[in-house]
Amino acid sequence: CVYCQNYRMSRRGEGHDRSPAELADMMLDLAGAGCHNVNIVSGTQFLPSVLRALVLAVGRGLRVPLVWNTAGYEFPAALELLDGVVDVYLADLRYTSADAAGRLSDAPDYVEVNRAALLTMRRQVGALVTDDVGIAVSGLIVRHLVLPGNASGTREALGFIASELGRETAVSLMAQYYPAHRAREHAELGRKINYGEWARALSSLESAGLETGWVQEYPLDVARIAGTEIEPDPATSDRPEGDDQGGPSSDRPEGDERAGPSSGAQGDSE
Repeated sequence: CVYCQNYRMSRRGEGHDRSPAELADMMLDLAGAGCHNVNIVSGTQFLPSVLRALVLAVGRGLRVPLVWNTAGYEFPAALELLDGVVDVYLADLRYTSADAAGRLSDAPDYVEVNRAALLTMRRQVGALVTDDVGIAVSGLIVRHLVLPGNASGTREALGFIASELGRETAVSLMAQYYPAHRAREHAELGRKINYGEWARALSSLESAGLETGWVQEYPLDVARIAGTEIEPDPATSDRPEGDDQGGPSSDRPEGDERAGPSSGAQGDSE
């Protein structure tokens, strides 16, 4: 994506190579430290290695839920391999327009692929289920990042979730967009969302009848996004346009820094 907030990892190669055995060790270390789940972020391109690691880790006693944290651009063959393996799908619904998906994420077929994938995920794991203290144990969470100029097609996106996935579907509505990476090459993405855009997104959420999930606070300090170490360039650290005294009130839970019951519900998946 031209506005990838994790471009240091996705484009600059930050990170380290790990074998399936080492990844299994990491999973077990996380569980041993008391983590609520193992969260695999954008793991599709490494799927064979992830599955090998899981076989090793489960054989050695791994029992915490597996979260598949994805941009939502998943094809049937991959999802078939994950059926019965993934406990929680944490998936994006980025766009409702082929034009926007093509221009901004080089994926003109994103809408059709994403909708089919979300329906498959819902069939596999059902609606979100949490334990007695609100930690996710299974189910689907759908994230939607509100983009400037409605490039994300928010009203239609939330309508699809309500009508096709069910109004009980857990939704994380995110205000955290800022112009990272190559976003300023696209005029409509050269700013954060403004108060009016966020208010319209909340209105769309209410109109869709979606009552389970989270909404982020507005305005949002991007340096505080859960699970990331973001150091925005000075040119991208401007406050949101419009009223910066905070967004409209909502009786839905506001964005917790833990990002919901499965860590990362408000994070970016790229």
